[in-house]
Amino acid sequence: MAVGLAATHAAKRALVIAPQWIGDAVMTEPLLRRLQARGERLTIGALPWVAPVYRAMPQVAEVIEFPFAHGGLQLRERRRLAQQVDGQFDVAYICPNSLKSALLPFLAGIPERVGYLGEARVGLLTHRLKNPSKGKRPPMVAFYCALSGEADVNADRPQLHIDPAAADAVLQVLGLQRGGYVVMAPGAEFGPAKRWPTRHFAELARQLSLPVVLLGSAKEADLCAEIEQGCQTPGLSSTPPPPILNLAGKTSLAQALAVISATRSMVSNDSGLMHVAAGFGVRQVAVFGSSSPLHTPPLNAAAHVVWLKNDPSYQPPLDCAPCFERVCPLGHTRCLNDIRAARVLAFL
Repeated sequence: MAVGLAATHAAKRALVIAPQWIGDAVMTEPLLRRLQARGERLTIGALPWVAPVYRAMPQVAEVIEFPFAHGGLQLRERRRLAQQVDGQFDVAYICPNSLKSALLPFLAGIPERVGYLGEARVGLLTHRLKNPSKGKRPPMVAFYCALSGEADVNADRPQLHIDPAAADAVLQVLGLQRGGYVVMAPGAEFGPAKRWPTRHFAELARQLSLPVVLLGSAKEADLCAEIEQGCQTPGLSSTPPPPILNLAGKTSLAQALAVISATRSMVSNDSGLMHVAAGFGVRQVAVFGSSSPLHTPPLNAAAHVVWLKNDPSYQPPLDCAPCFERVCPLGHTRCLNDIRAARVLAFL
């Protein structure tokens, strides 16, 4: 029912229900750019931990932080918020596939509610798109752009923007100089089968000539501490260790975005911060393991992907990849363990 949607939405007030993951939030930006270009005023409804991503998108007029937590329908909170926004929107675009994400637009009586079918929410949507199976799902940017109802949804790449003066203010507080450091983001919330070993991050850091900034959430503080400790271990290199600034769990997401926007380059796993770096167009190396860059690549002309699956010289071939598992089901995690620091260093 999405056919013809684009032609009817000019100058409408739109509520976009955002995904709950940072990387997915970045990958909705091309959708928002399309909607804003045809005259829609965009308000984003987002959970607090992804809201800063949308404040780095100039086309967004307003961000509403949802007071929801993980798990449960939380009907009372959704009804209360629905009453507050009743009559304020003409159309809602619902990016997540969950039932609960479609409840607020329905309860608020928003006339047009666009989303993918799934979780028995057919009655909550007025414009329904078929949800492709996992094996046939397009790259996520195209998946979200299809909500616009427009054709040619594969050409866009996400773009983020932070006012340089605001970013420089963050750098000054942290004692950093624009372009004078390398960011490493060793986390991947999905699981260890997406995380390049910390010993390889440490080995790489010791070979760099610039200071290294470690970014991650409080949950990733142990990973970053392992890298910091590994850089100080004697015998790894004949050169002295680089200065390390471990910011894991010590910055807000807004501050982390500022740090990434001004870095010389960045190394990460397939993670939300990987997509943030792509959105800023910074030089980056993305290390892939159990997941696939064919589905969630860093859409950035300055990005280099390291994935042993598509390396014909790597033997024996990784017939098990991509497995999309949280933990290697075979117990060896060759897809990441066998990526040496020198391989990543070649792209920095």
